[in-house]
Amino acid sequence: MTEIRQPSPRRGTNLPRMGDFNLTVILDAIRRSTAGLSRVELAQIVGLSPQTISNISRRLLDQHLIIEAGKEGNGPGKPRTILQLNPSGMYAVGVHLDPAVTTFVVLDLVGSVVKHSKINTPGGSDPAAVIATIAGEIKKLVDESGVDASKIAGLGVAAPGPIDLEHGTVVAPPLLAGWDRVPLRDALAEATGLSTLVDKDVTSAAVAETWAGGPSGSGSFVFMYMGTGIGCGIVLNDELVRGTSGNAGEIGHIIVDPDGPPCDCGLRGCVKSSCIPQVLVAQAVEAGVLEHDAGDSGAAPAIQNSFAKLFEAAEAGNSAAAEIIDRSAVLVSRAVAVITNTLDVERVVFGGPFWNLLSERYLNRIPELLESSSAARQIHGIEVVGTGVGEDVGAVGAACLVLEHTLAPRSQRLLLEG
Repeated sequence: MTEIRQPSPRRGTNLPRMGDFNLTVILDAIRRSTAGLSRVELAQIVGLSPQTISNISRRLLDQHLIIEAGKEGNGPGKPRTILQLNPSGMYAVGVHLDPAVTTFVVLDLVGSVVKHSKINTPGGSDPAAVIATIAGEIKKLVDESGVDASKIAGLGVAAPGPIDLEHGTVVAPPLLAGWDRVPLRDALAEATGLSTLVDKDVTSAAVAETWAGGPSGSGSFVFMYMGTGIGCGIVLNDELVRGTSGNAGEIGHIIVDPDGPPCDCGLRGCVKSSCIPQVLVAQAVEAGVLEHDAGDSGAAPAIQNSFAKLFEAAEAGNSAAAEIIDRSAVLVSRAVAVITNTLDVERVVFGGPFWNLLSERYLNRIPELLESSSAARQIHGIEVVGTGVGEDVGAVGAACLVLEHTLAPRSQRLLLEG
């Protein structure tokens, strides 16, 4: 088991005209400390003067973003007042669009879910109809949450890749028919009236882990997203890696079985053609574990239902079902080994809509398989864990994107207007 390092604190600046950046630095430091911090501790951690800390703390208190949560100190001198985030100071809405199921959450400032819901993702190839359904569910969720709408900072949407981050569009994801250059960000912003961000589902899941996952979200790790498709989010030294276009983590064409089934890329045995739920369901039908459904068997919700039946069969003692699942763990471990050897991370975090079904069998097999494939095994181990966020990790991550964009220290805040 590798030791989990605490995230490195951000450093502030005492230069003038840096108030907004310093404010986010202080908020970030308070957020990372579960017990809260005193003003003296903040000054030591972020490198700002006591007067600057005092001034910004007062601003944050006036804005109801932080609260004074009691005092500490038993020795001589004045007890120190502890500052913590105010959970009700700000909220964000998150949506996770998976081809099988769409999940919705309202998140408070500390990353706790206030309200959540989920629906089967509407079928067909009409994105406009799906977007209208999502917008209606968002309005319903916010109304039922009882949250003051004026405190909602915005809407985050986690969508299957590839995406165009700059334009907020979904660019022909393999398992969403008809979604070619769909302007998801602008369409939902118009339909809901909320400032909207769109990012990849795997990236959003990694963001959720850093904000709300606890110890598993610190340091350097990859988040293995197990949904209708399989991808990974990457965090190195507490910093999210998005890549040049925001599409880092597309691992569908890593070869895990050289003699495996052909892939649409022209190779054989890729993750996409060997490991995803649709493939495992097809294998189960071929092996006689599941009955062939001549109806809407290729639709993502139907695949999810069949996938659950495959696990029920394995739990009931069907050896063919168990072999299909266990074989997939071996193949997934090979993909994970490629990623971890390339990035030299300390941890692999699994999560996503299909993870609850996979967790027990995968966690029993993958750690040992990964250790035997690790190039750095004589130097450090690789921890393998399930997400600390839960099954709503994609939607939670989408909402965290809003909080991160609004509150996290970013270099752009240092740019001076012309």
